[in-house]
Amino acid sequence: MYQKAAEELIKKGKAYNCDCSPERLDKVRKEQQAKRGVPHYDRKCRVSPPQNPKEGTFVIRLKVPEEGETSFEDLVRGKISFKNKDIDDAVILKSDGWPTYHLAVVVDDSDMKISHVIRAEEWLSSTPKHMLLYEAFGKKPPVFAHLPLLRNPDRSKISKRKNPVSLLWYKEQGFLPEALLNYLGLMGWSMPDSREKFDLEDFVENFDFGRVDPAGPIFDIQKLEWLNGEWIRGLGDEDLARRLEGYTGRSNEQIRKILPLVKERLKKLSEFDTLTSYFFETPHINKNEIVPKGKSLEETAKVLNSVVDVLSKEIKWEDAILHLALVNKPGELGWSKTDVYQTIRYATTGSRATPPLFDTLEAIGKDQVLNRLKNAIKILR
Repeated sequence: MYQKAAEELIKKGKAYNCDCSPERLDKVRKEQQAKRGVPHYDRKCRVSPPQNPKEGTFVIRLKVPEEGETSFEDLVRGKISFKNKDIDDAVILKSDGWPTYHLAVVVDDSDMKISHVIRAEEWLSSTPKHMLLYEAFGKKPPVFAHLPLLRNPDRSKISKRKNPVSLLWYKEQGFLPEALLNYLGLMGWSMPDSREKFDLEDFVENFDFGRVDPAGPIFDIQKLEWLNGEWIRGLGDEDLARRLEGYTGRSNEQIRKILPLVKERLKKLSEFDTLTSYFFETPHINKNEIVPKGKSLEETAKVLNSVVDVLSKEIKWEDAILHLALVNKPGELGWSKTDVYQTIRYATTGSRATPPLFDTLEAIGKDQVLNRLKNAIKILR
């Protein structure tokens, strides 16, 4: 099919045979580069066609007009024109009989009645060759839209070797498919009402090429994490717990018990175990980290002993009751509320950044909380 198409172009005078050797082409290219010119075929065989070339020894090249311009309307960039003298006589059929992309895409798209070609801006320089081929075949060209390339925050091009481009990587990291689709929709495009969170249905309903920005959009993984967090918080607890099962060894019951405490802080599903490990496992704590600034080991141990005395009583183990039980402790001990609560927080979780203290203590459970506080007192002594 492609060979027949190439022969048709030769008969129409729109293409020609070329038997220039790779050595000659390399020599011409180096001479042009030495003169700081743009490498291109010097059209030798166009001027002096090979006589009866043997099969397998020649290629077929597109015969680009030497004067004038080739133009097309791009849905994203408007009218684009190329001077014909700057367009190379590209190879369209190789010596082995197989087509290059230029011939194949035009033949295929014409055959399949493709109406729109939406592709990366890298193909802009090839489009005039395709337009000339459509014209040579007497075919109506499709509508073109050349979209901008995604860029890293430093404006460099995203690379398969340097950047995570596999969908499996994003799945393993715990990005929701809804969030990833949403974020990709923001790459070079925006909603008419400027909102950043939207689903695929909203995107389809509102999309038009007139809102595509030709400037290279920045693919910022931190922005994606933020948006993923927004989608996570929009899920119901039951749905989110089900999705988390593939990212943790915890049971659905365990997940749902503590999910309300960490949901606001969760940006990726893969963070769940890191954010919740202290609910299930005794954390490692450092003696120097327990003691607030300006306090001594002895003072801190005394405060924790006092807290253990209160929490060991027969009280209902609920966040509001625990808060009432300890609310007056800072004043009694002569410590600030921040110092007392942060000391309890670190001694029981190994962290100073957790969900609300009394919610956390309720979820850990009375026996574990008392054991961890007593262990901290031992460490201080």
